[in-house]
Order: sequence, then C-alpha cells, then structure tokens
Amino acid sequence: MPLALVHARYHLLEIIRVPVAVVGSAFFPAASMLFFVVPFAGDDPAGATYATAAMVTFAVMTANIFQYGVGVSEDRDQPWNPYTRTLPTGPAPRLAGRILAGVVLTYVSMIPVVVIAAVATEARVSAVQFLLGLGAVAVVSVPFTLLGLAIGYSLPSKAAIVVAQVIFFPLAFGGGLLSGPDDAPGFIKAIAPYLPTRGAVELIWAAVTDFRPDTRALVMLLVWVLVLAALAGWAYRRDEGRRFS
Repeated sequence: MPLALVHARYHLLEIIRVPVAVVGSAFFPAASMLFFVVPFAGDDPAGATYATAAMVTFAVMTANIFQYGVGVSEDRDQPWNPYTRTLPTGPAPRLAGRILAGVVLTYVSMIPVVVIAAVATEARVSAVQFLLGLGAVAVVSVPFTLLGLAIGYSLPSKAAIVVAQVIFFPLAFGGGLLSGPDDAPGFIKAIAPYLPTRGAVELIWAAVTDFRPDTRALVMLLVWVLVLAALAGWAYRRDEGRRFS
C-alpha cells in the first residue's frame, strides 16, 4: 500500500503541474449544469436533483475515460514507463497508484457540479443521501476506469484521444444523461438499459432520491464491468508482451 500511495502522489503531481487536465475534467459537466440544468430545471427540486446526479455521472465519465484512456497511452510513450516495469515490485502498486489518483481526480471534477447545484438550483439531498451519493460515485467509476485502461493500453496516444471522444458522447447521450428518468426519447429508452452509463446514473439516482433502478440496467452494468475488466487485462498483457518480446 505505501508503494501505491507513492505512485498515486507521482500521478497527482503530474496532473497538478498541468492544471488544464483538472480544468478539462470539470469543465464540460459544469458547463452543462450552467447552460442546461440551471435555466431549465433549476426551480424544480426533483428535476434539479435528478439532473445534478446525471451531471455527476457525466463528470465521472469525463475524468476516468480521458484520464486513463489518454493518460495511460501517453505514459506508454515515455522512457520512464518501461523502466518502472523492470522494478521488482511488479505492476500492482503502479496500477493501484494510478487508480487512486484517478479517484481523487474524479471527486475533484464533480465539485463544480455540486457547488452550482447548491447555489443556483433547488436540488436538495439529506446528509445521508449525500454520503450515499459519494459512495455510488466510487462504484460507478469502475466501468469507466476499465474502459479508459482498455483504450490506453490498446492504442497510441493520437488514436486514444479520438477513440475516447468517439465513445464518450454516444455513451452519454445513449444512456439518457441529458434527460430525466422518464423524459428520454423512445429510441433512447430502448437502448439505455444496455449501456453502462444508464446503470451508473440510476445507481446515483437511487442513492440521492427515492428512485428505483431498472434491474436490466444494473445487470448490464455488471456485465459491462466484467467485459471491460477482461478487455483491459488483455490489453495490458498484450502491451507487456510487446515491450519485453
């Protein structure tokens, strides 16, 4: 664990040295809050709460898909990365440190969303719901972390950023993050339960409201976690084999 914390500190220092990385993770969810949630749902307590939870999910996606997808891919091109793979500690501390740093960045990226919701909308949650929401954020980060790792270990940096962008927006729109639980268009309602974004946002909705999640969405979220874990593991092993073959 101490070695994982050392690696986490290293990654966080790298991010802090380039503040635009943090700003980028927080900008789009915060901008969506200001331009879409505040003017259209800000006066409705229930609607604002659901919309804020959706934007938190948006922030989780942004932080993890791009931080891991692009960050891991760029790190693979650096001389420091092959060197760390020769160290006797193995890959576990490096991976754990990267994930810990990603969790910190995830929570930082959602701060503007929560602040905007608190001061500019009627969204309200109890202290218990707020804590449950924080826990749900950690849970729903898992599939997007795995997706980012799969992209990062599979592709060179120039391709990784394109693929991350291409995947990100369909997942966000298809999962119904830009509409309320029952307000999505018909074709979105049809496909949303089968996308990881829907299961993720429904878990957060359930944590901060009395929403009852769709069983299909939760089952498919678990399926996505298993599939993406297998894909990320395969990508890592392939990259490892190429570097030492």
